[in-house]
Amino acid sequence: VSATYPGADAQTVEDSVTQVIEQNMNGLDGLMYMSSTSDAAGNASITLTFETGTSPDIAQVQVQNKLQLAMPSLPEAVQQQGISVDKSSSNILMVAAFISDNGSLNQYDIADYVASNIKDPLSRTAGVGSVQLFGSEYAMRIWLDPQKLNKYNLVPSDVISQIKVQNNQISGGQLGGMPQAADQQLNASIIVQTRLQTPEEFGKILLKVQQDGSQVLLRDVARVELGAEDYSTVARYNGKPAAGIAIKLAAGANALDTSRAVKEELNRLSAYFPASLKTVYPYDTTPFIEISIQEVFKTLVEAIILVFLVMYLFLQNFRATIIPTIAVPVVILGTFAILSAVGFTINT
Repeated sequence: VSATYPGADAQTVEDSVTQVIEQNMNGLDGLMYMSSTSDAAGNASITLTFETGTSPDIAQVQVQNKLQLAMPSLPEAVQQQGISVDKSSSNILMVAAFISDNGSLNQYDIADYVASNIKDPLSRTAGVGSVQLFGSEYAMRIWLDPQKLNKYNLVPSDVISQIKVQNNQISGGQLGGMPQAADQQLNASIIVQTRLQTPEEFGKILLKVQQDGSQVLLRDVARVELGAEDYSTVARYNGKPAAGIAIKLAAGANALDTSRAVKEELNRLSAYFPASLKTVYPYDTTPFIEISIQEVFKTLVEAIILVFLVMYLFLQNFRATIIPTIAVPVVILGTFAILSAVGFTINT
């Protein structure tokens, strides 16, 4: 369970978000224990661990139902940001990093591109439980000047309320809609651009009208610029600006198949990357899994050979020795056949 409280410190997040959610999680069927973290960037993360055999889908629905009970007690800013619930393992399967070879893109350019064009396709890849972005999207940064606010008798909440009111999407209505004149021949929807796009447009937001009729605009009390949503993360790869995505497995998914699917998806998306953007994999657990599987097969072959040699040493009869030797792989194959028949896999 992930939530964000913009501008809050770790203690505030812990008191007003994390503890509220944890208190409402009690009573979940099959819940063994929960752990949580709250950081200085305003992020809260609660990990719920359930008993073996618990359906991930049912557990996710129950958690979401409990969250609905907690929502009225959470700060309004947290409710507006939304709370995500992902059913995935707690360990990271792999990390894909994106770098600019020639340095033409800074880390915020890369992170914004990854968040807008890569994160969602990867989250839909088979076997992926959740994705975590190491970087920050672009955002309109408004740096308030306390002295200027005091000069115009304004407080930050005044600025926030005016931004919400004047940077709002509204419907423009229709031209020639019903009821209409008999000779009306044109019917069209009116598109109104009410969402502000540039720092200049944000700077023209009206905050206050003075007694002498003069207007106080946002640019009069603040510096407005396009920057990163969060500056708390710095990502570099071999000294080059970078952004990363951490991949976590879905419950019961195959690590090797998921890693392969993620790399295939990134290879497909790379055709649309900016010219200097490249993908590297600084962290990947699947090579260790492959080595482990190879060692298992190696050990199995060695065990069969040892069984054959020991049995032949004592029995001194080839036909009598071959029967227990063949029984070893047959028993192993039978075990996996029974597991498959009852719906289990090697991942569960």
